[in-house]
Parts: sequence; structure tokens; C-alpha cells
Amino acid sequence: MQRNDLHKYDLPDVPGVYLFLQKKGGEAKTSAADVRPTNLRGRYRVLYVGKATSLRDRVRSYFDDDIIATRGPRIVDMVTKADRIAHEATPTVLEALVREAALIKKYHPSANVDGKDDKTFLYAVITEEEIPRVLVIRGKDIDFKKRVINAQQGSTLLQGRTLLRAIYGPFPSGVQLREGLRLIRRIFPFFDTEKPIGTKSKHQEAKIEFNAQIKQYPRIFSVKEYGRTIRRVMLFLGGRGKELRAALEKEMRQAAKEERFEDATEARRELFALDHIQDVSLIKDESLFDGREKSGGARIEAYDTAHLSGTNAIGVMTVVEAGAPVKSAYRTFRIQGIQKNDDIASLKEVLSRRLGHPEWQLPQAIVVDGGKVQKKAAESVLGAAGVSIPVVAVVKDERHRPREIIGARQSGITEADAVLANAEAHRFSLSRHRRSRSRSMPATLRVNKSPPS
Repeated sequence: MQRNDLHKYDLPDVPGVYLFLQKKGGEAKTSAADVRPTNLRGRYRVLYVGKATSLRDRVRSYFDDDIIATRGPRIVDMVTKADRIAHEATPTVLEALVREAALIKKYHPSANVDGKDDKTFLYAVITEEEIPRVLVIRGKDIDFKKRVINAQQGSTLLQGRTLLRAIYGPFPSGVQLREGLRLIRRIFPFFDTEKPIGTKSKHQEAKIEFNAQIKQYPRIFSVKEYGRTIRRVMLFLGGRGKELRAALEKEMRQAAKEERFEDATEARRELFALDHIQDVSLIKDESLFDGREKSGGARIEAYDTAHLSGTNAIGVMTVVEAGAPVKSAYRTFRIQGIQKNDDIASLKEVLSRRLGHPEWQLPQAIVVDGGKVQKKAAESVLGAAGVSIPVVAVVKDERHRPREIIGARQSGITEADAVLANAEAHRFSLSRHRRSRSRSMPATLRVNKSPPS
């Protein structure tokens, strides 16, 4: 396909899923409007399935000049082979996430799954129990033919074999799957405990009580009512949002007719919530968690600082390689030359001291916490040292969640890896800072606590 082919598809600026297709030989020619994810009928080979916050912008990005650097050869080859695009709009980004997983499961697109081990993917499962749980399980722990979880020795799941009522996935991004379930649970509260409900455990009882108070678990329920909630979760995770809405609308009308006004109000609340999910955190940018090939084995360093009113200031370096934290390479720096709460100066000091260790392997990219100011500060230190490493900045919102990623595409790393590296740096800096504060307290003021993880 070429960029000038896109005008045929009238892609909207809304969330949804898109499919790159290749027409099978001998098939009659069809118009772009006739090709939809639900009516392929064997006429097309599905090469790739993706999701988007904006179908128009996301699909256009596959025809950017730097696609080989940002997506890798597998995706470039896929775009070259494709001769059709199908798309399906969804009301929310969350529904695009579950719809993408359903279509990947249905079509097994080569660019999504070839060269990847199914056992590494994550799945959402619902247990076959009187009070079902919704869990996130890695493929290697599922016997798909017998539909059971094979608990491993020492597993936090119930020892033995847990029967499954339903399996959803694979989900390309475990981070997004967990965030998606968190959003779903706000509408349809469900249990996700490590062991079955009713297992004797004070820790589990305390967790259930706490989560019930914050409306993450059902507070008071009957098995019948909870079963209805689970059926709604199943419809949603199966990518059947339209059916779910139709069922809720029918229930709302029936309850109103029978003057069960509380039930009618609850169904209306659920309908409203489905259409107004605040799910922008799922896909912050069109290139975030898109399932593309990562630049193999990319090493990324991330930096963060922590202090309390200018005291006990420390800086940390964390390392992510091939999409996984390398904790043995983490380093801590006690800030020495900064007198005030100067985060920029602290960042410069830490980065300068890190560059004083030529024996440490240099990364492909560096990630800093902040915006353009922090990015430029890091670049100035690298430039002064004669080191050419791209810098990526992770901008946070008021709840300290990633809002914007600056420079990931130019650096040749995925935004997913940038977010992971930044999150690790923030977690590690807080952990080290707590430890530093504890050690600096007078002995009479210290509290006997376990060291932070």
C-alpha cells in the first residue's frame, strides 16, 4: 500500500481497531467500504490488527518516512504486502483494547504473532467457581485444551488446577490489560483475589474488606447478582460492547416498567459509565503499546531524584533492557553539591557522575522525569561530555501518571519501554530515599520497619 491509497477509507478521528489485509488470489474486487472486520468471509488474509485513539492518525503513521526506525522491518514488510484496510470504530479506547484482543485471537495475524511465543502473552481469565474471579494469567500457565490454570510450585494461585470458564486474549500489552481491568472493575466490581473467595485467610479477608470499601470489590451481594455482573464482564472482555449495551438498556426498561427504580437507576449508571470511561491513560500516544517489534535488546537508562525540603537528596539510575528491568545495574547517587531544591541541578550532577564511569555500558537512550527543560538539561551534560545519546522525557499529569512522552520515536525506542524505565526510576528513587531518611533519623525517632522493596 501507498500513502495516497488512504483517501479511499474515510478513516474517522475516533477510537477503534484497524486491520491491514491482503486480498486472496481469484477474489472479486470489492470497494473499500465493503471490507469490515466482521465480514471478511475468507476473502482476505489478515496481516495485522491494531488499536488506536484516532483511527485516522494512527493508520497514517504507518506511512511516515521513518517507519523502518520506529516500527522495525516486520511492520514495514506487512505494510508493503497489504492492499486493503478495514476498521471498526469503538465508543472508547478501552473497548478498542478488548476488541483488538478478540480480533487477534480470531485471525492470528502474522505481524502480530509470528516470531512470538504465545506463552509469553497475558490473558484475562474467569474462573469456573461458584464465585468467579477475574485474573491476569500468562499463557505458559494455561492449558488451553483443558481450560485450566496449571499452578506452579510456590504459585500465589491456588495450588493444583483451577478450572476456567472463559479465556480472553492474547493481549499485546500486559500493562494495558491490567489498566483496562482496573477501569472495567469501576463499573462492574469483581473479585481478583489470589485464592478462591471463601478461602480461610486473614490477609485475604482484610483485602476484600478494604477493596469493598473503595468499591473495587462487591460490598454485599448474592451469588445470583454477582453472576449477572460476571456475565457483563464476559461480554465486555469478549469485545461485545454492543450486546452489553443492548442488555443493559433492556434491563433498564424492564426494571422501570416493574417499578424497580433502584435497579433501573443502576443499569442507567452502568450505561453512562460505559460511554464515559476516562481511559486516556490506556493509549497516551498512537505509538504506545502498539505491539510492534521492539528494537531488539535496546538498553535504556532512566534517572530520577528525590528529596524532602532539600534534605537527604539522592538520585538514581535504573536500566531496562529488551523490555525488562535489569536490577543488578541500578545505581544510587547521594547528591553532594546542591544546596536547594534544584531538581535540574541534581539531574545534571547525577548524569555527570554517571558519565564518569566509562566501565558501565552506555545505553541506546536516556529517559528523564519531566518535560523539555529536563530533556535539554540532560542533553547539555551529554553534549559537554562529547556523548551522543538521545534523551526521552516523560511528562506527568497531576496524579503523577504519564501524560506525554517527548522524543521516544526519534530515539528509536518504544514509548512503552520509556514509561517502564521511568516508572522503575521513580519507584527506586522513593525506595532509596525512604531508606536514606530512616538512617538519618535519631535512634529515638526511628520506627522498626522492614526495608522497602
